[in-house]
Amino acid sequence: MAQLKTWSDYLSQLANAESLLELTETPGDPQTRAELYRQFQMNLSLGYFIYFQSDPLHPDWLPFLNSVFMLQPNPDDTYFVAPLRGDLRYRLVGERGSVHLLTLDIGRGIMGTTDKIHPPLGQFDLDDLEIGEDGRFEILLSARRPAGYEGNWIELHPEADFAMLRQRSYAWGAERDARIAIECLDAPRTKPPMGHEEIARRTGELMDYAERLSRRWLTHMQQLRTRINVNEFEFFAFGGGLAKQAYWQAIFDFGDDEALILETALPQTRRYWNVQLNDALFNALDYIDHQSSLNGHQAHVDEDGYFRAVIAHRDPGVVNWLDTGGVNRGTAIGRWYGCSSEPVPTLKRVLLSELRNHLPAGTRFVDATERERILRDRRIGAQLRRRW
Repeated sequence: MAQLKTWSDYLSQLANAESLLELTETPGDPQTRAELYRQFQMNLSLGYFIYFQSDPLHPDWLPFLNSVFMLQPNPDDTYFVAPLRGDLRYRLVGERGSVHLLTLDIGRGIMGTTDKIHPPLGQFDLDDLEIGEDGRFEILLSARRPAGYEGNWIELHPEADFAMLRQRSYAWGAERDARIAIECLDAPRTKPPMGHEEIARRTGELMDYAERLSRRWLTHMQQLRTRINVNEFEFFAFGGGLAKQAYWQAIFDFGDDEALILETALPQTRRYWNVQLNDALFNALDYIDHQSSLNGHQAHVDEDGYFRAVIAHRDPGVVNWLDTGGVNRGTAIGRWYGCSSEPVPTLKRVLLSELRNHLPAGTRFVDATERERILRDRRIGAQLRRRW
């Protein structure tokens, strides 16, 4: 068992994270340094839930990526993770709600707890299961289906150590969140208190978590910069992402007096799609008080069937404004989920003063009053969703 160290020893583990500045584009910039420090603190906050909230014998849904833990969550998704073991049996009970998409992943190695990136061990759309007319359901997770059992059953891989729920919202605040509980059917009735050796072990792992999670995505950004041209989209595979989902990403870069026009055809059938903006450290830009993301419900589609948005630092008056909040360089990421095709969007860099010359005549514009209403509805809708 691990021995309890001094608090200074635990803090010394965090000191190594400073070296991650060298993975950024501007390691000497004080703003970059400050944002990285902020990311470390965010990771530590997330890590506490992962290492201390629950365990495989007494699982509970812990808040994973959301509007506080901003290291690349989908703004439309709320993620919950529960630890488990592949050799035990679990029961999920709950109500479906009306969120646009509800999925369950079975996996190995919660993001950031290991240096390895493991592919999902199983991905399930809960709408493919049997759900009662009242929205209630029950699911058994186990290595083998019990004899004579005819209910919803999901096979647990022997290496599985967590389950992850995604609640994906289209109409923020208008949809009802799912309510789901998880229990281990093989657990002792009482949960024993955590001893000092176990606290020591988990504390040591937690102190390494902040660096490990940041290293994963800063390395992703470093590789992206060497692989693609600025302001050009590519498709990419997201480790741990949804199997039915195609991801496209670009590094955006433009000046204070410029803007980028994002344009794409839309698949004929599309269960879900969106686009969002991230900063240079792969943190999602504030999507509650800023319109830094749009999904297929929120976006306005032009008369020709194309989606066009304007990425800009200040409001260009276009309804499909993607607000950078003053960030000149970062990433734009989009998703096609359950779509009949997977178009590749384009980015066009233009002077902000000449923006209208590059947009179709039927482009929808909004005034300051309507923009304020849109942002107010967005802010309220975001808070009405369960995020942790």
